[in-house]
Amino acid sequence: MSDTTSAPPSATDLTDVDIWPLTGLRVVSGDLELRAPDDRMLLDLARLAAQGVHRPDAMPFLVPWTRGTPTQVARSVMTYQWGLRQRMSPTDWAFELAVVRDGRPLGTQGVYGKDYLVTRTAETGSWLGLAHQHGGVGTRMRLLILHLLFEGFDALHATSSAFVDNPGSSGVSRKIGYRPNGILHQAREGGPVDSQLFVLDRADWDARPDALRLDVRIEGLAPVREQLGMV
Repeated sequence: MSDTTSAPPSATDLTDVDIWPLTGLRVVSGDLELRAPDDRMLLDLARLAAQGVHRPDAMPFLVPWTRGTPTQVARSVMTYQWGLRQRMSPTDWAFELAVVRDGRPLGTQGVYGKDYLVTRTAETGSWLGLAHQHGGVGTRMRLLILHLLFEGFDALHATSSAFVDNPGSSGVSRKIGYRPNGILHQAREGGPVDSQLFVLDRADWDARPDALRLDVRIEGLAPVREQLGMV
């Protein structure tokens, strides 16, 4: 009987996906897509962030990476994203996908989770360039990442949080069906602030209304599951 097990690729045959499976991941619905940014797209994301992510008198992030000159903000995007690549492992999920429409990045949508293979729980976080806000993209990109978590990665719970003075993010969570899950007292830019915690269980996801059920296609999932330890 012949052995039909395929041999691992040689060094000269390695594809981008063989080396870093996230490069082949695509989560697509209509004209919107989530995909891992290469360095060229990271540069475009950095330029986008440098143009503004929120009003100057607001701060939706615990780490105020959006403060500073346009160059400083852009460099913060690059160094943070490069750090995520180094950090990622089966026991510490940390990756951000670019939100892309017509080939142009609009922002990022991330997934973070410690010991996901045990807890089946991950947190999401995101940002959009100012020019792309208030047009429904925020809800759609959250639905795409939740589809990846629940349908692609077999999640049981998805969590999110938002400062109490960031109603836009909280509004997306409530619209999709997240339930309040407590308050976290934190320090932001030297002062106190409360964060509203949210959780979406698998049953909540399955019970979402038809208006929130997008036609979603996931490409390149199997190699990513292997990279994340889901074998």
